[in-house]
Amino acid sequence: MNKKNKKGLTISVIMRVESANYGEGFGNITVLKKMSRGDHHQYTYISRQALRYSLVNQLQWDDTPVEDQGVVQFATDSTIEKYPEIDLFGYMKTKGKNQDGDNGSASTRPAVARLSNAIALEPFNGDMDYLNNMGLAKRADLPNVIAQSEIHDSYYAYTLSIDLDRVGIDGNITIPDTEKAERIRTLLEGIQFLYRDIKGRRENLAPLFVIGGIYERKNPYFEHRVQMKNNAVVVDTLKEMIDSCDDTKNNTCCGVVSEIFANSDTIKSELNATTVAAFFEDLKQKVSDYYG
Repeated sequence: MNKKNKKGLTISVIMRVESANYGEGFGNITVLKKMSRGDHHQYTYISRQALRYSLVNQLQWDDTPVEDQGVVQFATDSTIEKYPEIDLFGYMKTKGKNQDGDNGSASTRPAVARLSNAIALEPFNGDMDYLNNMGLAKRADLPNVIAQSEIHDSYYAYTLSIDLDRVGIDGNITIPDTEKAERIRTLLEGIQFLYRDIKGRRENLAPLFVIGGIYERKNPYFEHRVQMKNNAVVVDTLKEMIDSCDDTKNNTCCGVVSEIFANSDTIKSELNATTVAAFFEDLKQKVSDYYG
């Protein structure tokens, strides 16, 4: 493959989600995963591992066999030819010492598709939900147990980046181009309709806004540049990024769900945004064109 064909796909997404990833709690308190910024606010986040878990599960790609080699890992005889999960998200396979004197070995495949954490675009203000089991306790006149759980309803942004030229190639294994294209189209469809099951709820992680494309550079152009203010997407930052080079000028597309953001009309006019569905259909067609 020549240098011209070594392209990258990247998209950045805004979604609205409630309390979708919890960390380690203490006592009867369940705490959300969060991080601090220099503005002295805390921001909840959904880890890239959580996003990957939900995505792989919904695409029914979670059938790659695993084994215990001192740590739980993908089976050493599993290959990317059969399992899209390890083709796109990588693996590390180790073999320990054996009785024949083999000192062990390790083989790795860096991820072809990389997800960032989904970080809240609005600060966490310490909201807490108080829970009890009164419904069950009353049935048998038993003591009622109180629990507390942090809650946060916010817009979140994350980025997906894919090395298109590395899909379906691992050592001596190369899958057909049609299969490469199908795996990426399937992955994009999973992003388009993503959801997450957590604590008895099903949270919709489908994009409300999405921007990106297929580029000559493998740079996640819009990561950390998707921002919001007063329920509006900050368009000027994105326009500045688009205008920064021919790569982004010529290859960037955008999609938005109508009437969600305060400036949805501006997004459509200034960023030439279509619908989210049209964005993904266009990008999937470009993936097919890339692989011929």
